[in-house]
Amino acid sequence: MTTSPNGKGGTGGETAADSLRYGILGNDPDSPLEKLEKYTGEVDWNYLRPHFASGALIYVDPSLSITDVGHAFSTDDADRVSDWRKAGDLVSPSAPHAAYWEEREARFRALVVSPFVLIQPLEGA
Repeated sequence: MTTSPNGKGGTGGETAADSLRYGILGNDPDSPLEKLEKYTGEVDWNYLRPHFASGALIYVDPSLSITDVGHAFSTDDADRVSDWRKAGDLVSPSAPHAAYWEEREARFRALVVSPFVLIQPLEGA
C-alpha cells in the first residue's frame, strides 16, 4: 500500500510517483542504506508544501547523496549534519525558495526521516 508521510493513504489524486513508499523499516531485511534508498521517491512541490509550512523540510545540496544524509539523520550523526549545515549543504528553505519552486512547478527527490523531509531538486528545479 502506498501511504503518505503522515502514515495515511494517498489523497486520491496522487499517483504512485507522487507518493513516497513509507513503511515500517524495522521489518525490512535490507541494510539501513538500502532501506533509505527504497523509501526515497519523487514528488512535486504541491506534495511538499505542507511540510514546508510545518518547518520539516531540509534542502540537501545535489552534491550530496540524499541517502547518506538520511542515514546521518537516522543515526543521530550530529557532527556530520552540523558540518553539512555549516558548509551550506543542508538548508531549511525560506519563503523565496518556496515561491520559486511554486512558480517553476518543481519536482524533487524526497526522503522522510521523521520528523524531517529531506529534499533534492530533480533536473531543472
